[in-house]
This record gives sequence, structure tokens and C-alpha cells, in this order.
Amino acid sequence: MTFDTRAISVSLVILATIGVFYVMVVGKAFLVPLAVALMVWYVINAMSRSYTKLIPWIKEPNWLTMLLAIVSIGLFISLTIDLVQNNVLNVQEAIPRYRANFETLSAKVSELLPPQVIESLPNFSELLQGVELAPILTAFTDNVLAMISNISLVLIYVAFMLAEQGTFRKKISEIFPDQSKRGSIMSILSHAQEDIQTYLWIKSLTSTITGMISYFVLKWVGVDFAAFWAFSIFMLNFIPTVGSIIATFFPAVLALIQFDTFIPFFIVLIGVGAIQVIVGNVLEPKLMGNSLNVSPFVVMMSLTLWGSIWGIAGMFLSVPITVMMLIIFAHFDRTRYIAVMLSGDGSLKFAKHTERVLEKTTAP
Repeated sequence: MTFDTRAISVSLVILATIGVFYVMVVGKAFLVPLAVALMVWYVINAMSRSYTKLIPWIKEPNWLTMLLAIVSIGLFISLTIDLVQNNVLNVQEAIPRYRANFETLSAKVSELLPPQVIESLPNFSELLQGVELAPILTAFTDNVLAMISNISLVLIYVAFMLAEQGTFRKKISEIFPDQSKRGSIMSILSHAQEDIQTYLWIKSLTSTITGMISYFVLKWVGVDFAAFWAFSIFMLNFIPTVGSIIATFFPAVLALIQFDTFIPFFIVLIGVGAIQVIVGNVLEPKLMGNSLNVSPFVVMMSLTLWGSIWGIAGMFLSVPITVMMLIIFAHFDRTRYIAVMLSGDGSLKFAKHTERVLEKTTAP
């Protein structure tokens, strides 16, 4: 009896893929905090390297730069928790007032439309009045609170990763005594670390710029909870494409139901939207360059996939996960074609990086 080895290989890949996704769905409660902790660990190491560049007498990352990075992240997390908890309560308390303003605005819209339009849209007034703002705003605030509810577990994971990261290279050497295999694994880990840290660092910078400028726009217009919405814009910008749309939509809707005129709504919509376009399409590509080289279509597909599996956390992690998959696929001949399909222009620029890591690995 003969077997088609290609068919068997394809079947095994399909079964393995189904098994992996099953584990990801079932183990969501465990895997999501672990993945978030991994991203925080990446950010801490990236900040440590950045502090090395800022402090002249330090040549490479050490305990001082790592301590500064940990303190910086700790301050950010504590300020975030305080900001979110205080403002979420205020937003929920303001919902009845927003509801009343929205009903007034609905009546004004009905008066502005011609009678024939009203007649062509059955139950138009009931449709406007039937829009429930409370569930929308409550769902948004609940999701924000859910993202920080597991922060203790994430911080525990991060602490163990930081404590053991000094032994990673030794463990890899013990697992892969062969220099060529060890060099390949070290190349994957090193390249993934560099690219993901670069992405997170640049994304943090551009999101900060977007959030700060948006804050001044919201404050100038007089939108309630400007600091909270600016922080939401900062966070949502880590979600590709969809995050920018949502980050523009929510403050604009708040301006619409807060004021009794449409002018603030259009100012926020155009102002924040323009900031998103300029930073996202001009500044960020210039800073990012071609370092990731991931297809935009693949990014959107990844966003949809990981969002459906892990929710909002999956949307935040979609790009780092895709980058890591591209790098892993590119380092093996049998999966290199998958990396080419995932890439932006079809070229894989990992050869020089692999050679450099091999030299470091095989050096005496």
C-alpha cells in the first residue's frame, strides 16, 4: 500500500492548525494575559535600550536602565488605572444627561428634514429615539475596565520573564548544541525581538503624539473628559485601521450629544480625523520605514482573525503576532513561501540578520 506523502503532510498541517486554534479559544483566559505580558516585556527591554542611548556613560543595557524602564512602565500603568477608573465612573454618571441631549438633537433633526423625507422613512422619529446610548457607552467602558482587570496576573508574568531572561541564551545553547541550529533559533528570536520592539516603540511614539494633539483639540472644543478620550485615542491607535476609526468616532459622538449644535461635532470629527490621517499615513510610515514589510491586507485579515479569537486584546496583539509568524516562516525552507505571501513586497530581508546572529553565536 502506498501513501501520498504530500497529502499526508497537508492533512497533518490542517489538523495541527485546527488544534492550535482550538487551544487558543479554550485557553483564552490563560493565553491572553501571557501574550500581553510578553508585549510588556518587549516594551521594557526596548525602553532599557533607549535609556542606554540617552545616558552617555552607559554603553549597553544593564540593571540601571532596566530599573528605569520598569519604573517608567509602573508609573504609566498606575496613572492609567487611576485615569480610567475615575473617568469611567464619570462617563456612566453622565449617560442620563447625554440621553436627554440626544433626544433633543433627534427632535431638531426631525424638524430640519423635509416632510417628504420624513414620510419616505417610516417611523423616523421612533428610529432616532430608539437609539440607545447607554448600552453603547457602557459596553465601551466595560471593555476598558476589563482590559485592566487582569493587570496583576500580567505583572506577575512580566516579573518572572525579567527574572529569567538572563538565562535564555544558556537554555537555548543547552537545547540546541549544534551551532547551525542554535544560530537559526537565535536569529529567529533576535529578529522577532528587534522588529516587535521597533514596532511597539514607534507605535507608542506616534500614538502619544496623536493622543496629545487630540487632547488639545477636545479641550479647546470643550468636550467632557478630554483626558480620558485622549488616552482612549492613544490606546486605540495600537489597533490597525479600525482603531483609528473608533478613536475618531467616539469623541465625535460625545460632542454630538453633549452640545445643542452640530459645530463641535464637525470640529472634533474633522480635527481628530485629520490628526489620525497625518500621523498614521505620513509620520508613522516615515518612522517605520520598511522594517516590518507586512502586507496591509494580511494585517487586516490578522486583525479580524485575532479579534474574533481573543477580542480586543487580540486586536492589539494582531500585528506583533503576524510579524513573529512571518519571521518564523521565513527562516525555514519549507515555509518560506508562506512568509513571501505574508510580506508586503514579496522580498525577505533576513539573510544579513541571520549571518550576523550566526557570527555572534559561533564566536568563541
